[in-house]
Amino acid sequence: MASTSSSSISTHQLLLLAGALALAGGLYALPKGIVKPKEGKAALNRDAARTANRDGGGIATNGAKTEASSGPRPAETGTVAGEASPTTASAPHTQATAAQRQELNTLLAQYRTAPAAGRRQVATTLAARYATVQRFDSAGYYLASLAATQPSEKAWQQAADAYFQAYSFAASAERKKMLGDRARELYDKVLAANPNNLDAKTNLGMAYMSSDNPVKGIGLLREVLEQDPKNEKVLYNLGILAIQSNQYDKAVERFSQLVQVNPKNVEGQFYLGVSLARTNRGPAARAAFQKAKSLSDDPALAASVDEELAKLRN
Repeated sequence: MASTSSSSISTHQLLLLAGALALAGGLYALPKGIVKPKEGKAALNRDAARTANRDGGGIATNGAKTEASSGPRPAETGTVAGEASPTTASAPHTQATAAQRQELNTLLAQYRTAPAAGRRQVATTLAARYATVQRFDSAGYYLASLAATQPSEKAWQQAADAYFQAYSFAASAERKKMLGDRARELYDKVLAANPNNLDAKTNLGMAYMSSDNPVKGIGLLREVLEQDPKNEKVLYNLGILAIQSNQYDKAVERFSQLVQVNPKNVEGQFYLGVSLARTNRGPAARAAFQKAKSLSDDPALAASVDEELAKLRN
């Protein structure tokens, strides 16, 4: 996916990047929205960035391995909007109505019986429908199958991005590793086609945080920053990594760079305030919090800012 200025993305619409690793180690998944720093490192990690979405696989699917695992089971086990479901706890963000599940099952049946020449269109539709119900590993499976038949930088990145979205919200370490491995494999194909695709390199770097070589991930992020010193996504995530490892002075540096690049970056302003507050720079922190609040009408953000401001007054 192309790099996007965060000024064009509202706080409540952010697509959040994969689980970031504190430099001392650790693996995290990332949910949506600004979080209150008082909720601690685990909650902060869930807000780490803006290019990944949610794990659409749930506990019953494994889109990286077999067609069957990306087949009927995601549709059958998806949460029905408004109804209780045994999968709600493991994948509370994935919802499929009865009509959506029926459409998916119909498409799956068509895919299995279609001749090879006719599968491409069905696979395209399946990928789109799985993405709609936030089953991103299943979407990735079909996008990867499309890329394999007609390889291109764009096709590989669409598949990689889908697996990266699934990886970002995987509920278990096992799924994080499996989906992260698949995302890295696909991003490698993207970069083989275009070594200067900085968005793919950034996501690849973040996907390495769940691997046995997180240092390589940090190295990739720094490579991107060397090529593009104003890259908002990398500045943001390096700032989050600094917060996670309690390097608040370094976080101030990263978020200060970010808001210089884009003063309207809501998350950058908010976490600049957090970092400044943690380094006992109250007036500057207060200004950053107020700036963040002025840039968004998100009530969750406003509540978090008010809570941080109250701490500064105490």
